[in-house]
Amino acid sequence: MVKQERAARTRESLVLAAAEVFAAEGFAAASIAAISERAGVTSGAVQFHFDGKPALARAVEARAARALRRIAEAEGEPESAGAPLKVLVDATYALLELLAADVVVRAGFALGADAAHQSLVDLRGQCRVWAEELMATADRAGLLAEGLAPQDAARVVVAFTAGLKALGAVEPEWTPRQALGRIWTVVLPGIAPDGAATTEQETD
Repeated sequence: MVKQERAARTRESLVLAAAEVFAAEGFAAASIAAISERAGVTSGAVQFHFDGKPALARAVEARAARALRRIAEAEGEPESAGAPLKVLVDATYALLELLAADVVVRAGFALGADAAHQSLVDLRGQCRVWAEELMATADRAGLLAEGLAPQDAARVVVAFTAGLKALGAVEPEWTPRQALGRIWTVVLPGIAPDGAATTEQETD
């Protein structure tokens, strides 16, 4: 049991170290040596737990996917948690906070867009599908603007949410959270003209 717990801790430290290296250097430039050094283990220990760099990248993406699922579970079903558009607005703030706080999630998204890595997990697709489900629920409730396709609205939301970390890096005086509130102020009236949700988190 002790040996299993030690092995589990080593795997966790390797996934975290790999995420940090992937996020900083990209998949192609990242090396097993750099990951093992950051995790404080030998390169042999890395190879014992993971069959090379692609396996480490997949483990990072799997961890990121689980973190995204937890956001959806925390927000709950739109019928019970509140209006579907409010659930979606709240989820975008939660995702932004997760991207800022969790390097594994940041690395997971970066790996998904890295041409050097063949990703098996579509994190943006995972976000898009959930957003589409919420938009479809809102559409059935008559909350969306007339003629607006739920899929199109969901793609807009996923695009601006995923791009805000880059905006924060370019314009540090305009934080991603502030940017999100401002974008929702502009976008939401086009999605729900009757004010089906609020951007009150902007001032939290």
